[in-house]
Amino acid sequence: MMMQELRKHYPEYLMEAVGLGIFMISAALVTALLEHPASLIHQTIANPLLRRFIIGVAMGLTAICIIYSPWGKQSGAHINPVVTLTFFRLGKIKLWDAIFYILAQFLGGLSGLLFAVAVFKNAVTDPAVNYITTIPGVSGAGIAFLAELVISFGVMLMILFVSNTPKIARFTGIFAGVLIATYITVEAPLSGMSMNPARTLASAILSHNWTAIWVYFTAPLLGMLLAAEIYVKLKGKKAVRCAKLHHHNNKRCIFRCNYRHSKVGQMQWLLSDRLPINPRENDHDS
Repeated sequence: MMMQELRKHYPEYLMEAVGLGIFMISAALVTALLEHPASLIHQTIANPLLRRFIIGVAMGLTAICIIYSPWGKQSGAHINPVVTLTFFRLGKIKLWDAIFYILAQFLGGLSGLLFAVAVFKNAVTDPAVNYITTIPGVSGAGIAFLAELVISFGVMLMILFVSNTPKIARFTGIFAGVLIATYITVEAPLSGMSMNPARTLASAILSHNWTAIWVYFTAPLLGMLLAAEIYVKLKGKKAVRCAKLHHHNNKRCIFRCNYRHSKVGQMQWLLSDRLPINPRENDHDS
């Protein structure tokens, strides 16, 4: 079973790795441009809130580009082990797919940051940037834990409500990008704004800074699982149609997806820009 899933779905696993890798490269570059003391942009923009806002917008746009890219449309653009685990808990992804997704995300995050360090060198390793580590702010680990739990809860609840609401489902990636931009601007001083253990672990490995690493493995997981439980209580488990953030495309779907088999899903596909000609193109039942 394991090797069968690997042979059939390895393209999606690689897409997840590349997706988070690109996100890490973008985060390293943008943070270096805004926070490295030798950067002209840093010297010009003295207000840290404004710098965080610019970083937030850049990273929100990066996430949007990944979600709506051809690869993001096919893999579902989780690029976060906790998102994958939450959809596994909701029954939308099979065990081996979830395991390989998570392994790919951890490897992709580390590879992306290693690439950024190799290319940008001191711009990323300088203490002001410090491998874009996510560590608690001056308020401490307890506040960081609470902050990570709240923002993770918020983003997953948004994903579930928006992606399963027919009129706005195709805009899930836009909503995600806006939330990321907002969180980086407002919440980053509390925890560094992670929501993603693969993203945090990559920085911790290279910076050798393991400060409160437990926060970034537990709070996002609890927050997203709590959001999933609340959504299921309100809407029912069947209301979760798929594990993709963007389903209005002609890319195959490897998840336990019921979009195409519901009246709402059929109508959405009919209104979609591109309808797959051959239903077997999607791999729902594999």
